[in-house]
Amino acid sequence: MEMLYFPTARLSHWHPLGSRRSGRGRISIRCAEASTAPMGEKTEYRDGLVEKAFMGLFAGKMEKYASGGKGKKRWVWEWDYDGFVDVSRRVMVGRSRQQQLEVVREVLLSMLPPGAPAQFRKLFPPTQWAAEFNAAITVPFFYWLVGPSEVIEVEVNGMKQKSGVHIKKCRYLENSGCVAMCVNMCKIPTQDFFTNDFGLPLTMNPNFEDMSCDMIYGQAPPAFDEDPVSKQPCYANICSLANPSTPVCHKLQN
Repeated sequence: MEMLYFPTARLSHWHPLGSRRSGRGRISIRCAEASTAPMGEKTEYRDGLVEKAFMGLFAGKMEKYASGGKGKKRWVWEWDYDGFVDVSRRVMVGRSRQQQLEVVREVLLSMLPPGAPAQFRKLFPPTQWAAEFNAAITVPFFYWLVGPSEVIEVEVNGMKQKSGVHIKKCRYLENSGCVAMCVNMCKIPTQDFFTNDFGLPLTMNPNFEDMSCDMIYGQAPPAFDEDPVSKQPCYANICSLANPSTPVCHKLQN
């Protein structure tokens, strides 16, 4: 649903939603602290109010599905990223892959004003400009969800264009440590939402070796059975839901 790592214990990343101006025109930047983790260095974010607001909005919408509407209501600012990942995991447990996709789609629709998908289709028809524009705004607006990313040049239908987004190390995948959560709760529903509801094709290609991901706006996604992620095994050593005895993640098979 992506960090740069060095041997030092502290990293600094700039992004528009997280910067704060301080005295004499300087800009203070958020730092990310890294500590040893099973999959390389794990980055800890220092989230600001904007990031927490996004987390709270999404997590609050998902909580009603996770708890069946019986969970304790929490204010937006009471959520943090760990809570957001936890509620995502609880949504996944006990639901089939298709049911998980439906929940995420309903949550995404609930975050938008009525008629938003139709309006999006008018504003952003599936053109190179629309694909490149959406790639550009993905970098700042999805920082809270996936961490640092950058626009890259990709080839779509034989043409080179800057409609790709390279997520350096996905925060959602890193914090969940779960292949199925990446695929069922982020990749597939996001692809489907942009491609089918918004009318702008999108393909997401996660790399489960280094936890990076490439988003390609303007490129239609493959059918699930033809997508390499459908054959991906669990992160057996770090996922709490893993079934190491199966060659393919069991949550991708139902």
